[in-house]
Amino acid sequence: MPTAHEVANLAQLAEFDEVIDVRTPSEFAEDRVPGAVNRPVLSDEERAHVGTLYNQVSAFTGRKVGAALVSRNIAQHIETAFSENPKSWRPLVYCWRGGKRSAAMVHILREIGWDAHRLEGGYKAYRRAVAAELPQLAQRFRFRVVCGLTGSGKSRLLSALHAAGGQVLDLETLAAHRGSVLGNLPDLPQPAQKMFESRIWWCLRSLDPKRPVFVESESKRIGTLHVPEALMTSMWQGECVQVRTTAMARVELLKDEYAHFLADPAALGTQLDRLVQLHGREVIERWKTMAQNAEWDVLVRELLERHYDPAYTRAILAHYPGLQRARTVDIAAYTEESFTGAARLLLEESLAPAA
Repeated sequence: MPTAHEVANLAQLAEFDEVIDVRTPSEFAEDRVPGAVNRPVLSDEERAHVGTLYNQVSAFTGRKVGAALVSRNIAQHIETAFSENPKSWRPLVYCWRGGKRSAAMVHILREIGWDAHRLEGGYKAYRRAVAAELPQLAQRFRFRVVCGLTGSGKSRLLSALHAAGGQVLDLETLAAHRGSVLGNLPDLPQPAQKMFESRIWWCLRSLDPKRPVFVESESKRIGTLHVPEALMTSMWQGECVQVRTTAMARVELLKDEYAHFLADPAALGTQLDRLVQLHGREVIERWKTMAQNAEWDVLVRELLERHYDPAYTRAILAHYPGLQRARTVDIAAYTEESFTGAARLLLEESLAPAA
């Protein structure tokens, strides 16, 4: 067993040069400590094989075969990923429970001369901490909720606020989704729910509770993911900022953000089929024909007027009571200068002392 000086806890994460996850690639893909790199001591197939031997042959046979596989995999990491690390390198290693897989890696790294530590409790301890801390973190912040119809530039304004030094929680970026029926991002799948929560936890931990945090007026679901309940409640109670822009600017912005559909009308048609129950087959087929004929301006305007605007208005009025007292920000045009100017004005107001 590792000695006390070989064990660290989550509060000590920043003290290490690298965080190493030695679990299998599939475990790592579902969720991990933010910033961790995957250096598995067993592949998915190897772990399944060892488990089968352990349960169907004998514990001794499983441990013997597992030890050989773990040793070979650790040796490969030492010869490749770790080969150029200096003697001063200080890694933190974890597995599922902080047990044998991480202990094996730590033992060998320490024998070499590196000051390796094992994360106490492993990934399970980390996951418990995220689940316990997320509700507490969500209640610590004063959220300024950026509201506005689809295409009004909410995400662009959040980006401009971040660039100008504001504190931003960009849930759509963390979820890899734009939050609507057409919001999936090409070639970028959404993370698992656990990883989404990890990303939120990591972001909130980096923010200052004394300063406001800007966030978009999301619904409970972003694509397939659910916004944590405590965070959603805090957002609903936040102060709202209403973004407005012209209908023409909204169309141009959406054509830019959804350019992948302009290049692939068939993919857009597949997504539009999900709206048949709401709008009927005749309307959907007409919209798909517009897409095939590249009638983008007309199609986008109809989607906004008949689908997005009514749905957004119903949802926003039901959940964000602060909208009735919202500060209105007008975006004159779909330009970087317009969003930068609006962001600077909002930050100046947020930092001004209360009257």
